[in-house]
Amino acid sequence: MAWRGNISKSLKELRILLCQSSPASSSTRTFVEKNYKELKSLNPKLPFLIRECSGIQPQMWARYDMGVERCVELDGMSEAQILKSLEDLVKAGGATKA
Repeated sequence: MAWRGNISKSLKELRILLCQSSPASSSTRTFVEKNYKELKSLNPKLPFLIRECSGIQPQMWARYDMGVERCVELDGMSEAQILKSLEDLVKAGGATKA
């Protein structure tokens, strides 16, 4: 998973929005708990923002060059699917630079 160390080369910012208590955000909360430390240590200068808001549906936002943003709805996804979605967002950012 070498792409994890290259997130900051593809993205300008990564935001994860989730609810602190809803069942819809449970896998997103678990994903953040298990992966935040590693992803942040591999990409220390990347703004990796976790936003908690009561009742919100879980989402992941990626901001690229020129202010372009993409959103992925995370409701109903497993941790593995969330990780795959992040990988896809990173690869999409790399493709725009090629």
